[in-house]
Amino acid sequence: MYKPNPHFRKKRMAEINVVPYIDVMLVLLVIFMVTAPFLMEGFRVKLPEAKAKAVEKSHSKPIIVSVDTQGRLYVNLGTDTSQPVDADTLVARVRAKRKLEPGVPVLVKGDTQADYGKVVNAMALLVQAGIDDFSLITKPSNSR
Repeated sequence: MYKPNPHFRKKRMAEINVVPYIDVMLVLLVIFMVTAPFLMEGFRVKLPEAKAKAVEKSHSKPIIVSVDTQGRLYVNLGTDTSQPVDADTLVARVRAKRKLEPGVPVLVKGDTQADYGKVVNAMALLVQAGIDDFSLITKPSNSR
């Protein structure tokens, strides 16, 4: 029969096993890497470069009207922001949002390849919706 040595006692381990925490962290990292592209706001356009002063940051989420290369209009309001909207829908959504939040900033971004007339048309639609204070989104210029 086995008789334990009275002078030998098992020491308690005071270390934390961090392997499960690392596994959880890596899984979360992968999840965030996969979902990050879907969290982008508005429609992707290639912005023109310009030297301009940055717009002051607002507490509310801005309304972003986008014009792509084919002249289609997008607005970041509604259920599916990746689908183009017609002029009447754009005016109605922007007017309703501005009525709910009078101080919400309105931004227009047009692709560098978009027809200038289409971008101006988008701005005219905003004026029709009662918006007279909007800004154009550009990419900061590399030249100093």
